[in-house]
Amino acid sequence: MEYQVIALDIYILSDSAAIWNALTNPDVTEQYWGKTRIESDWRAGSKIVYRRDGEVVDEHTILEVVPNVRLVHSFRPLFGEFKNEKESRVRIEIARGGSVCKVSLRHDDFQTESKVFQACSVGWPMILSGLKTLLETGAPLPDFLPLAPA
Repeated sequence: MEYQVIALDIYILSDSAAIWNALTNPDVTEQYWGKTRIESDWRAGSKIVYRRDGEVVDEHTILEVVPNVRLVHSFRPLFGEFKNEKESRVRIEIARGGSVCKVSLRHDDFQTESKVFQACSVGWPMILSGLKTLLETGAPLPDFLPLAPA
C-alpha cells in the first residue's frame, strides 16, 4: 500500500500574525478559499465549520493550536462523494525568517484510494497560492481558467 500525503511549502512576504488572521478569520478566508467561510473559536477540541453559500460543507476538529505558529485539525468533508470517507489530518505551520514567513502544509492519514486526497492534491496548491496573493497584493487571485490547447 502506498502512503498518501500532500506536503507543500510556500513563502509569503508577510508576518505570522497576518497569515494566522488570514487562516482563521472567516471574512478573509472567504476571499481566497472559493467563497468559503471558515468558522471556529480556534481552541483545541473545538469544531471548525466550512460554510459555502450558508451551507456547511466540511466539519473538522482542532487537535492542536498555537496561534501564529501551528494548527492541526482533522479533515472531513460532508458533501458528495467525499462524505463517506474517514477523516484525514491537516497540519499547518508558520515559521518566520526575516520579512518572509514559510507556511508548511502537510495533509495525511487518507484512506486507500481516497477521493479527498485526489481533490486536495489539486485544491491545496490553489488555496495556498490564493492566500499568498491576497496577503502580498491585497487582492484575491482571479479564478483559474485553464488555457485551451493551441
